[in-house]
Amino acid sequence: MKLDYGRNGIELNVNPNWNTAVIHPVEQNVIENPIKAIREAIRNPLGSPSLESIIKTRQTIKNVCIIASDATRPVPTHLILNGLLQELVDYGIQEKSITILIATGLHRPSRKDEIERILGEVKARDVKVFNHTATDAQSLVSLNKSGLDSPDSINKCYFESDLKIVTGYVEPHFFFGFSGGYKSIVPGIAGAETILANHSAENIASPYARFGSYENNPLTIQSAKIAKRVRPDFIINVCINKNHEITKVAAGDLESVHKKLVDFQNKHIFKEIQEPFDIVVCGNGGYPLDLNLYQAVKSMAIGEMGVKQGGTIISVNECREGVGVGQDKFKELIFSGKSPEEIYKKILNKEIIVPDQWEIQVLTRVLMKAEIYLVSNMREEEIGNIGLKYADTVENAINQALIKHGKNAKILVLPNGPQILPIINK
Repeated sequence: MKLDYGRNGIELNVNPNWNTAVIHPVEQNVIENPIKAIREAIRNPLGSPSLESIIKTRQTIKNVCIIASDATRPVPTHLILNGLLQELVDYGIQEKSITILIATGLHRPSRKDEIERILGEVKARDVKVFNHTATDAQSLVSLNKSGLDSPDSINKCYFESDLKIVTGYVEPHFFFGFSGGYKSIVPGIAGAETILANHSAENIASPYARFGSYENNPLTIQSAKIAKRVRPDFIINVCINKNHEITKVAAGDLESVHKKLVDFQNKHIFKEIQEPFDIVVCGNGGYPLDLNLYQAVKSMAIGEMGVKQGGTIISVNECREGVGVGQDKFKELIFSGKSPEEIYKKILNKEIIVPDQWEIQVLTRVLMKAEIYLVSNMREEEIGNIGLKYADTVENAINQALIKHGKNAKILVLPNGPQILPIINK
């Protein structure tokens, strides 16, 4: 069978003697003409006036800011932007007044080739494009200095724009519940301190900071408070399948759009299993989600959902960037030689407060539940010394796990990353 891995996938030769179960995503209807569907959604918004009427009620619109997902996300932003820009031009907005802001959060900037992939045909249009930089105080606005009762900061270009539009996609997220919606604002275009406060050790440790958990999730609640203070005028979000094709579009009001697509995802993404498995094989869904080890932690959190205590997770991610460009603190911690328990405790006790601590916090939490084999392009000496195990092939990783759990061990294979998530039937 084929597992999502990099751009081309990776083959797994399944031994017929293995006790294997495979869960594939539920088949979803692909929208055949996504740009047309996007334009129709913009004209028929949820919980909001149409974008055209919003523009007509403004006396002057000198600048428009459109938030777009960064290079680590598989959303087909180029299609959303294509449809959106056609609508804006039809409503009298000049392209030279439009800025596309790449919502990097605390990720590295998207490179030129990646921005070209994000924009597609839009790169030839007369629009400005730049990366958000969470650590650049000059590019941020402090909200409490702007008449808003908040110590938080947000991107200045967005804050000062006459028309604010958010694009993105909705799928389960390993500690934010679901992507899209508020997440495009915080952490997407927030200042570093604001992101660190939102992604605090206490918030990440919450039992509600998990895939699909939304209403009681402290990260989402905090993000929503800030997003409502600087709320966008309009939002366009989509859902996608395992091939990154659009299956659902919604546009309009921030909360209405996000709720609509979360409900859609809840009907398609979660698959009940009766009991946890000894071994879970899972990945991040291929490129660009499996660019590096930092991003690969998400797949380990998928494995956590279906593996038994003391079981084995086999994380299958290409990691073409290695640990991750710009993830220096994460790299430092995975090479610290400390045990997962020690690192996790130090994070909760605030002895470790660094960017990326949430990723290492989740990684160590999963390591305390199960052993993790990493199958990737990385060499064994590159994966750190806090407990991750190396395997050159998925088959070899499974065979090693079978030595531990016995030849009749139950194996769960999830070939398509977060497109399908196991949930224990309690």
